[in-house]
Amino acid sequence: MRRERRQVLWTVQITLTHIGLIRVSIDVHDVKRQRDALDPICARVFEETASRKRLIKNRPELLTALDYLGPNDVLVIMKANHLAQSMIDGLDVLNQLFEQGVVVKVLEGIATGTHIERSSILDAGQEIAELRRSMLSWRIKTGLNPAKGRGSVGGRPRLIDDEKRAMILSRSEKGESIRAIAQSLGVSVGTVHNLFENMERVSRM
Repeated sequence: MRRERRQVLWTVQITLTHIGLIRVSIDVHDVKRQRDALDPICARVFEETASRKRLIKNRPELLTALDYLGPNDVLVIMKANHLAQSMIDGLDVLNQLFEQGVVVKVLEGIATGTHIERSSILDAGQEIAELRRSMLSWRIKTGLNPAKGRGSVGGRPRLIDDEKRAMILSRSEKGESIRAIAQSLGVSVGTVHNLFENMERVSRM
């Protein structure tokens, strides 16, 4: 049984065509390392400008790379955190890809390997991401209640009150982009973006 399983996995690895994905950020050294690692082993390499978004459907460059993948192709990245802004978010995106049936090969780091089936690292990444979102939601709520007691909600109350804040969070959880949320609520993209930045800052405290 084990011999048959090893043979199947080996066959998959041989037949898969590597398609690379590079995360382009201001760290030119890191971008060069990614290119040096992926260019020699990939039939084609796509480059995605660094994005804050975790949901795949809101990332057109990543979607373009996924559309290019054939049934016998594997998406190759250098590290899991190249799928997002952090390792935790990267593992979350890795889980999204796995759930969509995308085979992903990670060359270095905590998730090194070819992900063709559910694994402990994927399960752990999903649990950590869910825990982080729960903690962020809890910190926002506990921060708002004392502020309301003092008669202040912080920020710019003329633009973002409690009701709009709740609507922004709800729409974000449904996968809407920052631009779509801003347009629907009649506020600027910068206002919504600043709200998420403040949330991220609170989560790191």
